[in-house]
Amino acid sequence: MKPYKFILSGGGTGGHIYPAVAIADELKLRYPDAKFLFVGASDRMEMDKVPQAGYEIEGLWISGIQRKLTLRNLAFPLKLVSSLLRSRKIVNTFKPDVVIGTGGFASGPLLHVASSKGVPSLIQEQNSFPGITNKLLAKKVNTICVAYEGLDKFFPKDKIRLTGNPIRKDLLEVKDKNIEGKDAFKLKHNKQTLLVLGGSLGARRINQLIEANIAFFEERDVQVVWQCGKLYYDQYKQYNELQNIQVHAFLNQMDLAYAAADVIISRAGAISVSELCIVGKPVIFVPSPNVAEDHQTKNAQSVADKNAAILIREKDLDADFQTEFSDLISNEDKRKELSKNIQALALVNATNAIVDEVENLINNK
Repeated sequence: MKPYKFILSGGGTGGHIYPAVAIADELKLRYPDAKFLFVGASDRMEMDKVPQAGYEIEGLWISGIQRKLTLRNLAFPLKLVSSLLRSRKIVNTFKPDVVIGTGGFASGPLLHVASSKGVPSLIQEQNSFPGITNKLLAKKVNTICVAYEGLDKFFPKDKIRLTGNPIRKDLLEVKDKNIEGKDAFKLKHNKQTLLVLGGSLGARRINQLIEANIAFFEERDVQVVWQCGKLYYDQYKQYNELQNIQVHAFLNQMDLAYAAADVIISRAGAISVSELCIVGKPVIFVPSPNVAEDHQTKNAQSVADKNAAILIREKDLDADFQTEFSDLISNEDKRKELSKNIQALALVNATNAIVDEVENLINNK
């Protein structure tokens, strides 16, 4: 039997790229002789990240429509036609058995062409509020894998499968690595540890918050591992001179950083939320208000509504942060309750469940 062929498309941000890579890795485990091709936007981070993960990628000349009237919007129809023609050529040449989309602009033309040609297709929606690409594709694809309940407001109910978001396997054993994590970051074992996450590029408002509260953390006897992002590292690296503050541009050993933490402050991107459910530590979400449809706030709200995390909007940080943090760091029962509740939301077998759905498409072909 000839080897299966899979095309995966998703990109623009790590939140679209890493799920696609996780799905490809699981497919490769099940079908070692399968052939894989990724399709992304030619000027976005997937063109570097996907080859680093060991997969081939083709680029499309595509970008989203800007929310403001700009010259870039004038080129959108041209880019769309170009991407549809290029996608048709890719599908005709590669002849995939299944096409998988994880969101981002490039997955739109590719999945549109593939499903129009009768190729079995699946999309994976990471957020509680879908992006425009997946909303448009929902009518055409066979299966829609989601991470949140209630998405039948946006997608045909009979196509939806609640699977969760694919996450890194090394996060499943975090609870057994607390000592190893504290040692890896040279942290004191008798102090509580705050882990601050703002994404790979960083989060300006979270960084401002941490800088403004350095003396406050010292008063509370809390040590801080602060991932400020590569855009902001030069601005904040001087705080590495303080005894209980560590500033990092990014964290290579995320499993050990999570393991070392007693409390976490984080943005609320879909993949971050899924990881934090599995990690099961008390979390204060500070969602970015600068994302499409304010979906980070919706992600965080869906967890906070189940008493599984604390949500503080950026505009409320000055008024609420110190009170909320003091209450959390001094109240062990509250930390345990948040941990228990957020872990109950974890969907730990997401990648396997999504690949099971891909297998269903192959078997029904």
